[in-house]
Amino acid sequence: MTQTPTKHQSQPPQQARAHFVVPAKHPMVTVLGSGDSLLRVIEQAFPDVDIHVRGNEISAVGDAPEVALVQRLFDEMMLVLRTGQPMTEDAVERSIAMLRANGTAAAEGAETPAQVLTQNILSSRGRTIRPKTLNQKRYVDAIDKHTIVFGIGPAGTGKTYLAMAKAVQALQSKQVNRIILTRPAVEAGERLGFLPGTLYEKIDPYLRPLYDALHDMIDPDSIPRLMAAGTIEVAPLAYMRGRTLNDAFIILDEAQNTSAEQMKMFLTRLGFDSKIVVTGDITQVDLPGGTKSGLRQVQDILQGVEDVHFSRLTSTDVVRHKLVGRIVDAYERFDNANGSAPGPHGK
Repeated sequence: MTQTPTKHQSQPPQQARAHFVVPAKHPMVTVLGSGDSLLRVIEQAFPDVDIHVRGNEISAVGDAPEVALVQRLFDEMMLVLRTGQPMTEDAVERSIAMLRANGTAAAEGAETPAQVLTQNILSSRGRTIRPKTLNQKRYVDAIDKHTIVFGIGPAGTGKTYLAMAKAVQALQSKQVNRIILTRPAVEAGERLGFLPGTLYEKIDPYLRPLYDALHDMIDPDSIPRLMAAGTIEVAPLAYMRGRTLNDAFIILDEAQNTSAEQMKMFLTRLGFDSKIVVTGDITQVDLPGGTKSGLRQVQDILQGVEDVHFSRLTSTDVVRHKLVGRIVDAYERFDNANGSAPGPHGK
């Protein structure tokens, strides 16, 4: 936009008008969406605001606070479009959610939708990995600022995927010399001996999600070479015992399935010039009865310890199908209504 939207005081009480002019270099389809798809998302989110489009001009009339939000939304959309990044229906919905959470006027230092949606973490194979929600951006920023970060939240919130993108970024920028990816295999007891096949065949199904994410971020042809050189290591948690991990970016995934002893063992592997990210969902504990989740316990033990940060993501940060967020919320309501502890064992 070339001008700041204006409000006219001649409107009836509690009514306001905002007027936007979209620069000619931005086709209206980039602002309104194909077939006005983005405009429909905005109209559905602001039913009490009348939005009219004429040429490259957009006007909004309605309840003053809502019009102020619409005004800020179009400002944020234009900031994103100026970077060359397209706006999508999902991005518009997330921008609206962020603006409503912040109120009509962003607090000093508060992140704006444009800042969240244009923060690039990693560009690989023709696509860019970036946060999509405010909590995701704060999680990514925490990884930059702290040595140990816990990413705790339900499935689909990007906690492991974003951590791995930061790990690859750190490796490519030579902040670390290697990436170590680990997770508890099978159950917390890691009873690999009961499974058929070689050691690789035994652990592969449990580490496969980490390989899948790696293939999104690194040329698949180079992964075997990097693993053979030890630059990237994917191993079950039991393999961390007795080691000191220097110059490494270490990710522990599915940490809710670690015992208290395993969690302590893992965290004390930290060496010089290394960074640890621990991810997990405390509502999905698969430990045998009587075993306390190390991820649940560590929140009480390390909360407030310097250079340790806990990032908590929620159903609003789910970046999979919209239905996933609704499913997460439905299960949480069910657990609360029935007085059941999170997870099948609630330990």
